[in-house]
Amino acid sequence: MGFIEVKNITKSYDGHQALKGLSFSVERGAIYGLLGPNGAGKTTFIRILNRIIVYDSGQIFFDGEPLQQKHINRIGYLPEERGLYRKMKVAEQIIYFAQLKGLTYGEAFRRTKKLMKKFDIISWWNKKLEELSKGMQQKVQFLITIIHEPELLIFDEPFSGFDPINQEMLKTEILELHRQGKTILFSTHMMASVEEICDSILLINNGEKILEGNINEVKQKHKQNIYRIVYQDHGTEFVENDHFKIKDYHKGQYLVQLDSGDANSLLQYAMTFGQIALFEEVLPTLNEIFIQSVQNSNLKTQEQ
Repeated sequence: MGFIEVKNITKSYDGHQALKGLSFSVERGAIYGLLGPNGAGKTTFIRILNRIIVYDSGQIFFDGEPLQQKHINRIGYLPEERGLYRKMKVAEQIIYFAQLKGLTYGEAFRRTKKLMKKFDIISWWNKKLEELSKGMQQKVQFLITIIHEPELLIFDEPFSGFDPINQEMLKTEILELHRQGKTILFSTHMMASVEEICDSILLINNGEKILEGNINEVKQKHKQNIYRIVYQDHGTEFVENDHFKIKDYHKGQYLVQLDSGDANSLLQYAMTFGQIALFEEVLPTLNEIFIQSVQNSNLKTQEQ
């Protein structure tokens, strides 16, 4: 059984079924990407996992036990819609939320000081939240999420509001938490970040699972037998035939699709035109897989 085990979860609002028998498993210590278009049901599930809302049917297991209120202190949640007190000072706000997660005042104070020094924001100690930029507020929210050292971390659109420098900082911290053995559920529309950070993904659409698995395995499953060919002399011309079709050409690089045959036969054929500098299989990006899978799912829904 996984660290998080989800079995046939359903949830409806006013006749709209937000989740339709959702099932998946997250292994301990994994970084798991929860993906889907707007309205797919991602935030509904995340709120269920945090016991903010109650599901209609199904089961959720946390570390082998049915999910209960006692597990909430073992979860850190960074919501897409940030929920901080604008008039409250930064340090007392972090300390306050740490105490809500079960820390004593002394331990909360100690950890707050340590984290604020680590993130180079100790000068914000007595600043009110409303005095900070959106990106600075995001940093405060991130510290609140991790201060009680939870075993499960849920990040819902964590890069929203961050500039590229702070996005990179956040990626580094997420990977550090992963190295510490934390289990991370990561929801975002930034597919490049998912490819960099996540081990496995779950793609949901219209409340249903449409794709799940290890990222490399998902890419292999969706590959389209396309190869990149670069000749040492960029003026060399590759000529397509009945077996090998040119999909694209850009700056000396040919993208060639195998209609029949195999990679070795393509390589042998390509070598007849000149000396090759690069020959490699091109796997689809996660963004391409995401778009195609959602489009196929929507088409099936329309046909039903």
